[in-house]
Amino acid sequence: MELVIGTPMWSTWSMRPWLVMRHAGAEFIQTVIPLRQDEATAEAIAPHSPSGQVPALKDAGLVIWDSLAICEYLAEKFPRAGLWPDDSARRALGRAAAAEMHSGFMGLRSECPMDLSAAPAAVQLSALAQKNVRRIAALWNDLLDRHGGPFLLEDWSIADAFFTPLATRLRTYHIDLGDYGDEGGAAEYATRLLQTPEFLAWEAMALGDVNG
Repeated sequence: MELVIGTPMWSTWSMRPWLVMRHAGAEFIQTVIPLRQDEATAEAIAPHSPSGQVPALKDAGLVIWDSLAICEYLAEKFPRAGLWPDDSARRALGRAAAAEMHSGFMGLRSECPMDLSAAPAAVQLSALAQKNVRRIAALWNDLLDRHGGPFLLEDWSIADAFFTPLATRLRTYHIDLGDYGDEGGAAEYATRLLQTPEFLAWEAMALGDVNG
């Protein structure tokens, strides 16, 4: 398998399936496309992805060009990795949470882009972004309380992969979930996401400490 990703420092969508592949123990090669180079970036992506966006997964002639679709494919390809829980109710809630992240929280995402090299600094969030943060805190606490932690569905899953880039935003922009209704569980969970071996490997790659 080949996973085509964007600049690890910035590409939240690339991070998600990469974390899943590492967690599953999948053997793959990666191709990194430098982002934010306008036409050069578009030309570099074009041979790999029909959508013109990354990530894209190539496997035996198949090309999958959406991060959530890639993760679902990996869950089926590596059933023993437990990327989704066996329990159908937990699986449904995890998929709902991942889909909400996939399509929502636009205020926070636009105002607080991921940049793993940025020095942490507080920002003034808009009303929309603050609403996003309150929803995130409530969602995380609901799933953590429902399943007992330490991750959203108890064990690490695709849902956690989808929220890991968001946890980096909370860290970079000094967003305190305690200001948004959290009593500690969600904040501790965000810290936990950034301590997983998969994320630490991605972060080291992004910062140039290791070559993948």
